Amino acid sequence: MTQNIRKAILPVAGFGTRFLPATKSQPKEMLPIVDKPVIQYLVEEAVESGIEEIIFVTGRGKRAIEDHFDVSYELEETLVEKNKHDLLSEVREIAHMAKFSYVRQPLPLGDGHAILQAAHLIGDEPALVLFGDCLYDSEVPASRQIIDAYHEHGGCVIGAAEVSREEVAQFGVLGGERTDERTMRVTQIVEKPSPEEAPSRSVAVGKYIITPEIFDILGTMKEGKSGEIRLADAFELALERGIPLYGHDLEGVWLDTGDKFNFLHATIHFGLKHPKVKSRLAAYIADVARTLE
Repeated sequence: MTQNIRKAILPVAGFGTRFLPATKSQPKEMLPIVDKPVIQYLVEEAVESGIEEIIFVTGRGKRAIEDHFDVSYELEETLVEKNKHDLLSEVREIAHMAKFSYVRQPLPLGDGHAILQAAHLIGDEPALVLFGDCLYDSEVPASRQIIDAYHEHGGCVIGAAEVSREEVAQFGVLGGERTDERTMRVTQIVEKPSPEEAPSRSVAVGKYIITPEIFDILGTMKEGKSGEIRLADAFELALERGIPLYGHDLEGVWLDTGDKFNFLHATIHFGLKHPKVKSRLAAYIADVARTLE
């Protein structure tokens, strides 16, 4: 029997060092893709997938995330006075998309440790986990896809994508046997292997369904192989205990916002779909391309 997935954990306590100096005084997750911060894309994806409660695991310097998903009376009054009702509706909607909760990760002890800080708000339920570097542009929201895979197969589910053999060294790589065209019964997870050692080209992309057993495992871990409490290490222990784990290939365009180039890629991708800028942006890109010929 599977349970409804009602809650999502978004670990957002990292320092965002790859985007310094931009992230010196603002959270990486609040950097905008066109006109919305990265974190809002993830919240919208979760809500469109049926999530009712969003739990942010924050750290120092992350107050802007709380402010963004809160009511802003002064801004709303200004928009009313200036008769900007379209913007007013858009701004008001943000605070009411879901129920928002916030917990702190006091020390940077790993992504598994961050997730564990939300355990008391999850209770004895499975939960969706979304890391802030992974956006998807897809007809069916990526979170909905792994929620559906959970209901079909049970167990824990890892959102996955296929990369080139040369790229596997950048990711956690999944190994196992295919149960269908898009789903793998995972038997091993290899962190950043060489191309020769990688069990497949299927990699974890930062979207997960975790069951209560994972919280139990995280609660007993002092540290993993890296010296931190990592979700990947908890999954390895889960496999040893016979807890089923699946990798599910996501349909859609994977937009990794974790480094500068891919962040620009995501901005251009969504810019070319934005009704207010797509025509001018497409014309500009075409002009630049001609100058490079």
